[in-house]
Amino acid sequence: MWAATKLVAGREIAVKIRDRTFLISTVLFLLIAAASTVLPAIFANSGSTVAVVVGSGDTAGTLDRAGMEVVSATDVAAAERLVRDGDVDAAVVPGDGGGVRVLAMDRTPDSVVRALSSAPPVQLLDPDAVDPMLAFLVPVSFSMVFFFLSISFGVQIAQSVTEEKQTRIVEILVTAVPVRALLAGKVLGNGALAFGQVMLIALVAVVSMQAVGGDTALLGQLGPAIAWFIPFFVVGFVLLASLWAVTGALVSRQEDISGASGPIQLLIMVPFFLVIFFNSNPTAMTALSYVPFSAPTAMPLRLFFGDAATWEPVLALLILLAAAALCIALAARLYEGSLLRTNGKTSLRAAWQERETRVS
Repeated sequence: MWAATKLVAGREIAVKIRDRTFLISTVLFLLIAAASTVLPAIFANSGSTVAVVVGSGDTAGTLDRAGMEVVSATDVAAAERLVRDGDVDAAVVPGDGGGVRVLAMDRTPDSVVRALSSAPPVQLLDPDAVDPMLAFLVPVSFSMVFFFLSISFGVQIAQSVTEEKQTRIVEILVTAVPVRALLAGKVLGNGALAFGQVMLIALVAVVSMQAVGGDTALLGQLGPAIAWFIPFFVVGFVLLASLWAVTGALVSRQEDISGASGPIQLLIMVPFFLVIFFNSNPTAMTALSYVPFSAPTAMPLRLFFGDAATWEPVLALLILLAAAALCIALAARLYEGSLLRTNGKTSLRAAWQERETRVS
């Protein structure tokens, strides 16, 4: 069984890495990962609005020449109030020992610091807060990686199974390879490729962030979330891949895959949008982090925002593993009962009964 599974998985990998569509999609994902880290750093704080306390020397002129909008403040308290209210991006106030210092809310305003030539002391009024841009980009990034890879690889698995049925190649394959080995090989082979893409995306993102002088504190904050995202992604992908394989086995023509894949697409799309829309709702995210189809993105996000206890990702991963084992067992039975039925679309009930008939 294991030797046959490795044979099928190796064939899946060999076919995919020579496929032009797979290579183009991989390059596209890597470009998006690089752009999402490089571009924000390049355009960070561009066009900033800065409050300047009267009597801070030629600071206002320096910032104005750097292309920033300057707002006058009567004293340090007024400047701090403007920053806290969000009326300005930063404030330049007199320093305690002469010179100036910069007030900012949750991150260092790099463009202001660069414009002032010599770096003044920076006081973060809320250093533990998550950058609003990161609070939007991180949930979108995690969700989109899982969403697109699950959809793209899932459709390819279904198409591969249906193609083998349509050309009757499957009838030859099952004489040499156990049916369950065909299912396991397809899931493991495509899972290995998807895992490889995720690792490349993470590597490119980290390298790009460091290349543009990214915040090392941010890398430390993202580290635990990425570390947990990897096992959640692998288990969640295997769960969905087994269902995609069953989808391909239930139909006999490529044209019927889109209609048959409606339920599994909902299982991917609904959690995707729930995580995107409710990522700032702690109660909703707690519930989603224990639902198998949304846990691969919801739990790593809770870890990133610091909302999850140490034991929670362990429990959520165990629940996901149990759900994956159950889905794989059900998928294996339906796969065996529908793979050799080439007379049109097979219902779930017919596939289940066909397996019972063969066993009896």
